[in-house]
Amino acid sequence: MPTVPFHYVDLRAFAYATEDEKRVADALRTFLPEQTELDRVENVGHHGDRIVVLSARIENADGMRHVLDRLSGLDEVDRVIDELDQRVDDNCALFLRVDKQAAFRGEVRLGPGITVRAKVEAYPAKKEAAVENARETLGRLADGGDDGGDGDNDSADDAAGDGDSADEA
Repeated sequence: MPTVPFHYVDLRAFAYATEDEKRVADALRTFLPEQTELDRVENVGHHGDRIVVLSARIENADGMRHVLDRLSGLDEVDRVIDELDQRVDDNCALFLRVDKQAAFRGEVRLGPGITVRAKVEAYPAKKEAAVENARETLGRLADGGDDGGDGDNDSADDAAGDGDSADEA
């Protein structure tokens, strides 16, 4: 198994009209390596309110290790491991949601606000293999783990989710 068994990691948060967009960006940056560019898309909600979607994709191994290191502070990692069958979809994508308010304060916990979607490397590309690779990686995180810091540019495909399986608009 590669030291970073992901093809990429996507992180996304919505900044609603009632929220300070800079604070939402700061919450998202809690998980991102320095100098990571945020993509910004402005949308209009059902009632004409402004919704800004902030997102970033991490595709290099060092960046993904940074995200995993930040997620290692998650107290509920054992719960996530127990729920992997529901958190990994048939396309080998792992989904998590982390609390946007907590992230703004520099804390890491499951909750609403920031979607993390990681494309799990799996050969063959089957859900069962992806679940096992995710279980091994998250198990290392739970143990205070070894990230294998070899600096290789392993690929990473997709990361987000709290059991939701589809991208949200």
